[in-house]
Amino acid sequence: MKPLTYTLITDGSSDAVLMRIVDWLLRQHLPDMPIAGEWADFRQFRTPPKNLDDRITQTIALYPCEVLFIHRDAETKTIDDRRDEIDRAIRQANVNHPYICVVPVRMQEAWLLLDETAIRWAAGNPNGKRALDLPNYSHIEAIPDPKELLYDTLKTASELGRKRLKKFRPNQRIHRITDYIEDYSALRNLSAFEIFEDGLINTLSQMELIS
Repeated sequence: MKPLTYTLITDGSSDAVLMRIVDWLLRQHLPDMPIAGEWADFRQFRTPPKNLDDRITQTIALYPCEVLFIHRDAETKTIDDRRDEIDRAIRQANVNHPYICVVPVRMQEAWLLLDETAIRWAAGNPNGKRALDLPNYSHIEAIPDPKELLYDTLKTASELGRKRLKKFRPNQRIHRITDYIEDYSALRNLSAFEIFEDGLINTLSQMELIS
């Protein structure tokens, strides 16, 4: 069977971890179809495209696929604001391509704060006992800076002493969290993820991949 191909466009390189979540969600709705995804990596460019419409145009040229996943962290904007921004960029890029908006509230790190075991493994201390005090699902989207919280949680999970903790780089550990998560069902408790999944279902239906 021919695989479904997709390309993920992200705000930054650390956001490439979203591919694991995209793969998982696609498998939920297309369990019998192979999935082949790529991340649009512009780091090798001397002058990477800055505007979203330019990144979309370059992605279509360099990473041909059947469907685009376009990520923008909500940050201080609303989900609708970011989705409108993506819609405008698609029009400005003048492309006619199926696409799905991926807009976490407030940033993608919020979607990685749900699995204590995965965080402990990513921190290099899977048998740690120190309490991590992860937020409840209902509170995650209200956290003003989930990246800072995730960094602090990784440091806590490492249980390193002060001297060794100075050399600990949580930004280099974040991508490891998804290596230890197989089931992302908990994300369905978050409104932003629900909107993302609804958009995916709608697009797959328009592509006649699901009924």
